[in-house]
Amino acid sequence: MCLGIPGRVEEVEGAEATVSFGGIRRRVRLDLLDNVSIGDYVVVHAGFAIEVLDEETALEMLNTLREVFRE
Repeated sequence: MCLGIPGRVEEVEGAEATVSFGGIRRRVRLDLLDNVSIGDYVVVHAGFAIEVLDEETALEMLNTLREVFRE
């Protein structure tokens, strides 16, 4: 099973970004997306941002993940 996790872009440097996942920051690759900006939410899988999300969708996904992993 594959799991993509949404995170918020904090910095963009060329083809890499620093993304925050609930306060945990990781460097991810942006090779698969165009026009990623600071403040965007992206879905990250295996170190690559694979989709840009609107804030409402990202927060909904994060809440769902929290519920699943609390159980």
